[in-house]
Amino acid sequence: MLIASTAKNLHEALASTSTVPIASRTIICVPTMGALHEGHAALVRRARSWANNNDPAALVVVTIFVNPTQFNDPADLQRYPRTLDADCTLCEAAGADAVLCPSVEEVYPPNAPPKPSDSELPAVATAPKLEDARRPGHFAGVYQVVRRLFELTRCRRAVFGEKDWQQLQLVRAMVQQLNLSIHIDPAPTIRESDGLAMSSRNRFLSPTERAVAPAVYRAMQAAQRTNSIADAERTMRETLQHAGLDVEYAVAREAQSLMPITTSTSTDRASVRLLIAAKLGSIRLIDNAPWG
Repeated sequence: MLIASTAKNLHEALASTSTVPIASRTIICVPTMGALHEGHAALVRRARSWANNNDPAALVVVTIFVNPTQFNDPADLQRYPRTLDADCTLCEAAGADAVLCPSVEEVYPPNAPPKPSDSELPAVATAPKLEDARRPGHFAGVYQVVRRLFELTRCRRAVFGEKDWQQLQLVRAMVQQLNLSIHIDPAPTIRESDGLAMSSRNRFLSPTERAVAPAVYRAMQAAQRTNSIADAERTMRETLQHAGLDVEYAVAREAQSLMPITTSTSTDRASVRLLIAAKLGSIRLIDNAPWG
């Protein structure tokens, strides 16, 4: 597996691995911020499987970059775990052809596209009042960095996990907005045996908090057994509060726009997404699932 810190070195190294011109090979990007776990490994394996079954010449490139422009609190940026050696080992075992771990200067040179304003972002990044309301500026940073990682890797496909559902919808909307010829492949959330969604933040849960955390998944399971939007939202909130979580939101929304379900909106269960954000102590947990 190749490890590169610049796009130039990445593409030169990839070109040397085959007589097939690099420009004619499909690159599949798996963007990450490092601190990788089994959920990330599943994304890499998904990319590898698609390549093996559909385009054997395709290349799987994982990016590892802790993006400073999407953090609201500088302390969170400093605390974010950095485990590059272990991350590269995981990527290689999962089937990656290369890892790109660029510097801030590589990702954001002086001529790079600026961070977009709220008015320039797709509506899904500003209108739902979910993550966008609680992390102002976050999605502008996500938009900025994903656009640059796509440019650096020159990918034609990219794999994103469904765990960050609002982020996934933003990336899809960005690809449309910029008219990029990139296919976004959504990957199901990988969970622990008790239902807790895998996350780099889980390592910071105390043993007591870890025992409580699966209540997030149980809340969505309970909501899936309800027959109305109001009952679904009430059930999630009550389940979370009973377990002792501090609920930020527990809502059922239109799956793509993430806007509230109204009487004029289809309530077909397949078009509704359950979304939760709640805190256990200082650790913030987010998760989502289909209603139907």
